[in-house]
Amino acid sequence: MKIATFNINGIKARLPRLKEWLVETRPTVACLQEIKSMDENFPGHEFEEIGYRAIWHGQKSFNGVAILVDANAGIEGPVEVQRGLGIPGPDDSGEEQARYLEADVGGVRIVCIYLPNGNPQPGPKFDYKLAWMERLRTRMAQIWAEEVPAAVLGDFNVIPEDNDVWSVKSMADDALMQPESRAAYSRLLGDGWTDAVRTHNPRGGVWTYWDYQAGAWQRDHGFRIDHILLSPELADRLEAVGVDRAHRGREKASDHAPVWAVLRG
Repeated sequence: MKIATFNINGIKARLPRLKEWLVETRPTVACLQEIKSMDENFPGHEFEEIGYRAIWHGQKSFNGVAILVDANAGIEGPVEVQRGLGIPGPDDSGEEQARYLEADVGGVRIVCIYLPNGNPQPGPKFDYKLAWMERLRTRMAQIWAEEVPAAVLGDFNVIPEDNDVWSVKSMADDALMQPESRAAYSRLLGDGWTDAVRTHNPRGGVWTYWDYQAGAWQRDHGFRIDHILLSPELADRLEAVGVDRAHRGREKASDHAPVWAVLRG
């Protein structure tokens, strides 16, 4: 089973690049973030045409997550288990943002997340980020208690360690690298979840995001915020991990690159 996460930064704008990646790399499961589409406008038929089943949790113009499963892989799913964590957004609407989608796929619990950015910090958006991370930890503990093989994938908007960023100084004031953000992420690992990319790249230096500004891609000024966390059952099956960074360099690409892990059967 090959599982992957990809913040596509707008499904309408990136659809050709997204389909291109799916056809070329053929992940068994693909978790998408920032689809930026209302549910009724999600192009599910486009994925059916290339052999993928999909479920999604959308929101107008912002956020949004989806889980795609290769219909030719011979496994069941995605069967939705839960959408949302029950946390209203930091604005005045009182509505929950579309950031969490959980499903069963071929005997594996797949959790697709788009964790809040938290900028500017300090402030209500940063407080919301930390509250969301704590609620995520609670839900991950509940999944753990079910003793089901599980993977939590997505854009965590956390740079875990100094060797996960091209310049510590440049990001020092960013919510992605604050001690509170890092501590919350570290608590997830402390609960027994395995950071797949870190496991195979202990020295760091692996980027998953390059800003559109200041020639970040051309200068390789990136950092790692897209993660795959595995329960012990899946960590034992981890065979390979990687970042499809070449897709970041294509025309009209997302500012993120896909991240993937291969799990033995």
